[in-house]
Amino acid sequence: MTKLSVNINKFATLRNSRGGNNPDVVKAAADAQRFGADGVTVHPRPDERHIRYEDVRQIKKIITTEFNIEGNPTEQKFVDLVLETKPDQVTLVPDALGQITSNHGWDTLLHKDYLYEIVSVFKKAGIRVSIFVDPVMTMVNGALETGTDRIELYTEHYALVYASGKHEEAVAPYTAAAARAKELKLGLNAGHDLDLHNLRFFKQRIPYLDEVSIGHALVSDAIYLGYENTVQLYKRQLRDAD
Repeated sequence: MTKLSVNINKFATLRNSRGGNNPDVVKAAADAQRFGADGVTVHPRPDERHIRYEDVRQIKKIITTEFNIEGNPTEQKFVDLVLETKPDQVTLVPDALGQITSNHGWDTLLHKDYLYEIVSVFKKAGIRVSIFVDPVMTMVNGALETGTDRIELYTEHYALVYASGKHEEAVAPYTAAAARAKELKLGLNAGHDLDLHNLRFFKQRIPYLDEVSIGHALVSDAIYLGYENTVQLYKRQLRDAD
């Protein structure tokens, strides 16, 4: 069964826009689990414009499922935070400073030596490592050389093409990349712009998907549908695809 990890960054964005502690991101994490999510994802950035480093420490205390921390390990502050809080998984993302949202995966050939070194740091601490990659065969092959446990397929392109009605064209590079990851015995995650419209089809084409991390679409849906109901609707998309 593919796990649903709820990315709660958008709760922090809303909180920070007004100040104070409403909504409470620790409660948002606890509620995601209570409503049926299989995990919680956070993506602290150096400017702390949404999830703050202290949020991560406080959220860690209430995790009863799985905790996934995303971020760019070139920031030593991020590395130190991960080693301090010891999440179940760290997802390495090549974000630039000030970047609004993640928009590409690692070049696993160009950055092979660096990734191998930093992946080793986290694995020695007992933390499962996933690295963000585009659905490109050379990048998936290169990921194996980094020593990572999993890859996370960056799915924005899938979502854009799927929305145009070209469903098979949208998913084709992802099914190929996923099949190669399976051959290499790499675990498989996916995320970015997956939503209630495109998630089931993606999962049907990649039945051995380990985990999806969904934040923006899920929180946007929750505004209209309610948080608890929305978590269950996303879980249903994954269940019905089996």
